[in-house]
Formats: sequence, C-alpha cells, structure tokens
Amino acid sequence: MRILVAPDKFAGTLTAVQAAEAVATGWRRQAPDDELDLAPMSDGGPGFVDVLHAALGGELLAVTVRGPHADPVPATVLRVGDTAYVESAQACGIHLTDDAWESASTLGVGDLIAAALDSGARQIVVGLGGSGTTDGGAGLLHALGASADADLDRGPAGLAGITRADLSAAVARLDGIELVAASDVDNPLTGLFGAAKIFGPQKGVPEDRLVGVDAWLEGFAEATDRRLSLAKGAGAAGGLGFALMLLGGTREPGLALVSEAVGLPARARAADLVITGEGAFDVSSRAGKVPYGVGEIAAEALRPCVVVAGKVQVGAREMRALGVESAYALVDLVGEQRAMAEPVAALQQLAARVARTWSR
Repeated sequence: MRILVAPDKFAGTLTAVQAAEAVATGWRRQAPDDELDLAPMSDGGPGFVDVLHAALGGELLAVTVRGPHADPVPATVLRVGDTAYVESAQACGIHLTDDAWESASTLGVGDLIAAALDSGARQIVVGLGGSGTTDGGAGLLHALGASADADLDRGPAGLAGITRADLSAAVARLDGIELVAASDVDNPLTGLFGAAKIFGPQKGVPEDRLVGVDAWLEGFAEATDRRLSLAKGAGAAGGLGFALMLLGGTREPGLALVSEAVGLPARARAADLVITGEGAFDVSSRAGKVPYGVGEIAAEALRPCVVVAGKVQVGAREMRALGVESAYALVDLVGEQRAMAEPVAALQQLAARVARTWSR
C-alpha cells in the first residue's frame, strides 16, 4: 500500500515533522512493505517554517528578534527563490508570553519582516497562528517605521487614547513587495467575533478585561483604517492580520498555501490511504485546522482518510462531516500520562495498531 502521512503538530509534544516520522516508524513495524510518503502540514501556526523547509528545501537564515516583551529570541527566515517565509509564533508565540498580556507586543514579527527584506526577498509570506499577543499588529508596524500619538510598541495597553497614526514609512518600506498573510482565521479585528473577544482568553486576557481590550483595538482601527479592520482575517493572530493588510498584504488560507506548496492533492491521488493528525481532534478542527483540510483533499482524491490524535472528541457522524473515516486517540491506547511523557513512542505504537486495521 501507498500511505500518505500528513499530520499537523501535536501541540506541546511533537512538531509536525516529528509526528509524521513517528507515524511512519510505527507503521513500518507492522507493515514494512508499505510505501510511506511523509508530508508534515501546518495551517500557518507554529511549525510553519519547518514544514515548508522540509517540503521545499531552501535556505534557513538564523536571526534574533524582539520577543513579546522586547527580550531577544531566536527565529528563522526561510528563503526559497525570491520568496521568504516567516512564522509569527517564533516572535510572539504564546509560549513566549507571561501574565503581562497588556504589554505583549508584536515587535518581533516586524523584525522578521525586516530581516526578510534585508535578505532581498520580493515576496514575504507570514504564517499566522499561535500568537500570545493582542495588539492589532501595532508592534509590527512600529518595528517597520510607523508612528502614532500612542505607544505602538507597548502591547494593547499602549494603544489607549490613540487618535492618529502615521504608517507612511512602514508602507514605503514594503513598496514593491508582495506581502501575504497565511491564516485560516476569518475573524475581524474588533467586535463580538473579534480578536479580543474570541481569542483573548487563550492569551491570558481576563474575562472582565475583554471589552476594554476590544475598545483599545477599536481606537487603533479608527486611527488607521476602520473599514479594513472589519475584513475577514483582520483579527488573525491577535490582529496581526490587520497590520499586514494595512501594509498592502493579502490573505491566503494557511492550510491551502501549505497544501499547494507541498503538492498535497497530487500526493493524495497517488496514495491508497491518507493519515493526518493533531493534538486534539475535536469540533474546532472544522475551523481551518489541518485534519479537516487534509480530509477534504483526501475526499476529492477519493481516498480514505484516518486521524491519529492525542485525544479524539468527535463522534462518528461528526467525523464523516470532517471527511474522516476513523480516528484513533493516544490517550485511549496508552493513557494521558504516557501520551504526554513519551509522545514519540506512544504515537509509534498507535500507528502500528492502525496499520493492523488498514494495511492490506
């Protein structure tokens, strides 16, 4: 059999590349004659650069950027031809933030874009997802030369009282550059379904402060471009989508961009079975997550798709709606403690069990 292995990361335990390799190792133990094609995936969040580097090759440029609280953090720029790929989570990911959410900034994402510009790239693709910031991308704009009558580099709280902003220097710096925001998030910047209200809690914003943060972002939108703040995807990554749009950037679904880059549709057609996965396979997987996207591609190729995950929290009917035949959970096989402590061995064991069912 020909098996296409196309998982996302298992958040907190495995990168997508590690997950794909673990599935392949476990599968070969049970079915050594099967042919495995590894295609680690990303929707634009953590692992975006690693996944594209594994698929496309290119040159990785090591840089140091400012983290959410202006401390130096390591990051990478992937250059493939005239295109540079960067990952916002490397500069402002939730793993880098602490309780000081009010001052958490996206300065480092602007530093990453600046590094991509300095490398000579003519197209810059910014993977959005996994951010720990909610500053509307103000820090990014500041890092590229924007100014305002407020502190663009001090997180969402720095936007309090803003009435005007000058983005001309930042816009000029991106003149002639194709800027792309890779994200599957459709939310606007502000309002009931905006960056603060929907994603603020997972970034540490207390429930009783969400309205206030949304008000800060509203003021930022009024000072820059209110209409653009309502566009689909403006609220991605705490508003980084909005900042990229202000600079003339366009939005592309992150999963579709990665799928095209790695040639996933053709690889699915060449396979007999498609395997995908993520840390938690639940109803939110429909919202642009990797298993749903891979399931759709498998269905278009008329190939069955199965999921391996840390936890499975959907029923059979929901699975079918997501384009998935079956789903298998690490915690059901080895328990939650071992799944977290030994994720590689546990996923190998699960893959071998799945192979017993699916390999002919």
